[in-house]
Amino acid sequence: MRERLEKTGYLVDDGLAVACFLALRLRRPIFCEGDAGVGKTSLASALAAALDAPLIRLQCYEGIDASQALYDWDFPRQLLHLRAAEAAGVTDADRLEGELYGRRFLVARPLLRALETQPCVLLVDEIDRADDEFEAFLLELLSEYTVTVPELGTLRAESPPVVVLTSNRTREVHDALKRRCLYHWFDHPGFARELAIVRRRLPGVTARLAEQVTGLVQALRGEDLMKPPGVAETIDWAEALDALGATEVDAELAVATLGSVLKYREDLERARGLDLAALLAVRGA
Repeated sequence: MRERLEKTGYLVDDGLAVACFLALRLRRPIFCEGDAGVGKTSLASALAAALDAPLIRLQCYEGIDASQALYDWDFPRQLLHLRAAEAAGVTDADRLEGELYGRRFLVARPLLRALETQPCVLLVDEIDRADDEFEAFLLELLSEYTVTVPELGTLRAESPPVVVLTSNRTREVHDALKRRCLYHWFDHPGFARELAIVRRRLPGVTARLAEQVTGLVQALRGEDLMKPPGVAETIDWAEALDALGATEVDAELAVATLGSVLKYREDLERARGLDLAALLAVRGA
């Protein structure tokens, strides 16, 4: 499992590799929790690539409901069909109703598409942004991998999708959903591992620049920031510096490009007050 994921460019530790293997063997979802930018969403993409399966993504948000995640009816097409039938003189009400609520007018949203697509990887991203009602609905669906459409009957997945749920922990997700899943906490990686990720994702960046940027980000995470940068921001910063033609970074260039790694005004002000030259010197710059 680890080898297949690493071939896609996604580096995993033993714990995550085992969780992915068990998710496939036991057909259970993986619940990925941790700060933003630590690779939770990327895991689903890597799994899809490793399994040569399509990735179906459901982005959660406050107020999302079942119709937006599961299915809806294509009302404009239904109306056009009804008008065409009336113009053709069709008056059989039962026939019209059967046609209007047939499969051809059903719009499959991500959850239903995942049940009907074999194989596939279903990413339920940022489940912590959804409300309790949607969480309960999702728990029921993941328990049986079936859904009932009143007009069509029960639709069941022939083979359950590989499911990855992510949470940035903006609120606690209920234990009932977590118990249904294999749990993995995504922590910020250590220097060596983060450097390996940067080098894998940005092979054109010089080794010195990658080491300096990784070292700076590791140091920034030790500060009292509103939003500590994740691995995604480390990659963004190195990519931005490389786009400027830099092969290494000094304090002046680091300050000028802080917007690539820090996204809050308070964090920018705090970082500008640090002795970045000294932080760079810690890594032998």
